Amino acid sequence: MVWPRAYRQKFSGLPTGASRWLVLVGALSASLIGLGLLVLMTQATDNNDNFNQNYEWLVITNAVVASGLGLTILWGTVRLVLRLRQGQFGARLLVKLAGIFALVGVVPGVLIYVVSYQFVSRSIESWFDVKVEAALVAGLNLGRATLDTLSDDLAKQAQAAAANLSEASETNPALAAEKIRTQLGASDVTIWTTSGRTVANAGSSQFQIRPERPSTQQLREARKNGSLAWFEGLDESATGSDKGRIKVLVLIPQWSLALDEDRRLLQVVQDLPPTLVNNALEVQAAYREYQERALAREGLRSMYIGTLTLSLFLAVLGAILLAVLLGNQLARPLLLLAHGMRQVAAGDLRPKLALQGKDELGGLTRSFADMTQQLADARGNVERSLSQLDQARSKLQTILDNLTAGVMVIDEQGRIQSANPGATRILRVPVAAHEQQSLLSLPGLTDFAQGVAEQFAALGTDTGAHELDHWQKSFEIHASGQGLSQTGVTLLARGAILPDGMRLLVFDDISEIVSAERSQAWGEVARRLAHEIKNPLTPIQLSAERLQRRLIGKLDNADEAVLAKSVKTIVDQVDAMKRLVNEFRDYARLPSAELKPLQLNDLIADVMALYATEPQDQHTRTEVQAALDPACPAILGDEQQLRQVIHNLLQNAQDACEARTDPTIPPRVQLRTEWRAARQRVRLTVTDSGPGFAPNILQRAFEPYVTTKSKGTGLGLAVVKKIADEHAARIDLGNLMEGGDILGAQVSLSFAVVQEAQGPHSPTS
Repeated sequence: MVWPRAYRQKFSGLPTGASRWLVLVGALSASLIGLGLLVLMTQATDNNDNFNQNYEWLVITNAVVASGLGLTILWGTVRLVLRLRQGQFGARLLVKLAGIFALVGVVPGVLIYVVSYQFVSRSIESWFDVKVEAALVAGLNLGRATLDTLSDDLAKQAQAAAANLSEASETNPALAAEKIRTQLGASDVTIWTTSGRTVANAGSSQFQIRPERPSTQQLREARKNGSLAWFEGLDESATGSDKGRIKVLVLIPQWSLALDEDRRLLQVVQDLPPTLVNNALEVQAAYREYQERALAREGLRSMYIGTLTLSLFLAVLGAILLAVLLGNQLARPLLLLAHGMRQVAAGDLRPKLALQGKDELGGLTRSFADMTQQLADARGNVERSLSQLDQARSKLQTILDNLTAGVMVIDEQGRIQSANPGATRILRVPVAAHEQQSLLSLPGLTDFAQGVAEQFAALGTDTGAHELDHWQKSFEIHASGQGLSQTGVTLLARGAILPDGMRLLVFDDISEIVSAERSQAWGEVARRLAHEIKNPLTPIQLSAERLQRRLIGKLDNADEAVLAKSVKTIVDQVDAMKRLVNEFRDYARLPSAELKPLQLNDLIADVMALYATEPQDQHTRTEVQAALDPACPAILGDEQQLRQVIHNLLQNAQDACEARTDPTIPPRVQLRTEWRAARQRVRLTVTDSGPGFAPNILQRAFEPYVTTKSKGTGLGLAVVKKIADEHAARIDLGNLMEGGDILGAQVSLSFAVVQEAQGPHSPTS
């Protein structure tokens, strides 16, 4: 394995070159010596004498080898600790690897040691179990009981024979002894005196010059107790020629007047079965050996446990040393990879060094180097893509912020995720403040939210019902007539489902477009009415008047009155039709405004002077109150068209006050102007105390022929709206509310001042 030169200094703590071979040779030598010691100790444990002779030098040699291994491990541990304290790269990895391999070697060894220790301890204890000792004692007792039974039987038979012998022993004691030997099946029968002199014998003793005489103690006990039995040949010191036998010494009853010293004793000797003798000797030998081992069991346990402990110590030290060596071998490529990973994590994707070895770890370093190069290329591509994505996102956000249409993204539950400023402007609700809330939470837009939810539900559940992948529908909002500026808004909404399941809602305010279309349509209608209806009106009027002139004076008074009344009705209705046609003609042919600087307050003063001197036909009209702001600057406008606007608004306000049926509210019409410096606009407002606008009228108040009056064409507000559009003015209308009650109506127009009227104007209030 070739280690890069750049990393030799960085990882100088690793053993390399001669030091590495030295460590390997030392480890191999220590392993061989330890294995030899284990073999010698194993052989020594089979022979106590050999173990006792070689135990000391075995322990010394083992201690020397263990010390060498311990010093080597200590040296490596100190180097690792120093590297760890110095913060050298890879020190923690080496410590972990060494610890892992050490645990792999030590833990099984310790486990085996614990199990072996328990096994040895319990095995030695099981050798000296109480049951074993009881069995041996029972065997000894059984043999003794058997021998005692045999001796008792022989003693009884000898006593019976002694009783018979007392009658005939005086005449021929040798014959009597032979007879007793034959009766009892004894191997030898001897008659003794209490002083130890032989009287007669039969069996093997008669061929001996000096038969074996009982001891004085035995003679005394037999004379005292009447009988005595003992065994011979049952100890381990007996030779193979010695046979186990029972000897019984019985006092012969005395029938004559002989002295007490001349009393006789009958000795009967009977051989024991060889099998019984051998079994008794074996049991006795086993019991004696058991007692000897029981006394020496602590030493035996120490011998085995000492051998096991020495073996464990050598195995553990060898495992730790091997762990350090293997850890170093595995750590080198891993440290190279770790160093490269740290550089990659820090953002350094320069080409990385790789090992040239053929093993898997060397291949891993090469793969890592290739991966790093690929990451560098991929990061370059990603950075370029992110830059393009940021630019596209910025462009998209700019487009969304400047769109006049409202764009909104909602989730499947109808919660608002995002919205552009156009949505707030169109819906007249701060949509951004309601993000992560349901669309139903937007005030005043419940019907709109429910309609959108129904459309998305239909699109999501039945895609076959839609030819396209989106839905489109118009909605009417803010048409309740509550508050000021609550004119109806017509929305054209379109919805689609995004790839991630979100809902895209796009809507636009088409109220002006709808109103313009309707105004254009009504203008075309007015033009055609003026052309088609006005032409026959004059012939009708002339024909009626000529008919009246021809028939006057030719009819009686009653018919003449009917004729006059009919002609007058025809003429009046024709005049009304002419006025209607003229109003439609004026609406259709309203000329373009010629905008010039003018003072709105001066124009209003002229109009108010006309209202103050205008004669009333039948009833007194509601007085108009003016509140003019003297700070109002000049505006750009067409004097004639603005005069018409003021007239229309004041007449509508007076008509509304006359239509009020609640006597508790006094009739009131107010006209006021206001300078709004913050917006650079001049505002004209006309309010009345009439019944206000109905919701259905409020939504379409600026369309032609939309009115609540019993008389009128409904073109007044339509003309006002058309003139306001020519002046780039914003017009608002609504009801004045208080506690849920309508107190009247209000119409306001906002004009641009002269300084801002040189270019196009947007109707902002």
